[in-house]
Amino acid sequence: MINEIRNYHYNPEKLGLYREWAVNEAVPFLKKHLDVVGFWIDSGATPEISGQQKMQLPLGSANVTWIIRWQDMAARKAGHKRVFGGDGWKAVFAKHPDANGYFQIEAKFAEAV
Repeated sequence: MINEIRNYHYNPEKLGLYREWAVNEAVPFLKKHLDVVGFWIDSGATPEISGQQKMQLPLGSANVTWIIRWQDMAARKAGHKRVFGGDGWKAVFAKHPDANGYFQIEAKFAEAV
């Protein structure tokens, strides 16, 4: 199994609208079609960053994170094509409050230990 951890830096000025769209449209659709482990939106609390070499993050910390579980990378590729290339997602995304509001998107992959 592999976990796809998606971190978004979404326009903070439009995060409230994004939250509404995510809760009412995106998350229900995604949970129906993917093995979504969780979907989190920034609570407004200040992030805690520590360690010996703290990075300077011009955009700050990601304000949206969600995790999808896949069997392997081949399943991910097929799943992305099936779900995000389909008419259902196109209808959900058409309701997006600002599709250009993504300042940065990161997808990283981790195995559970």
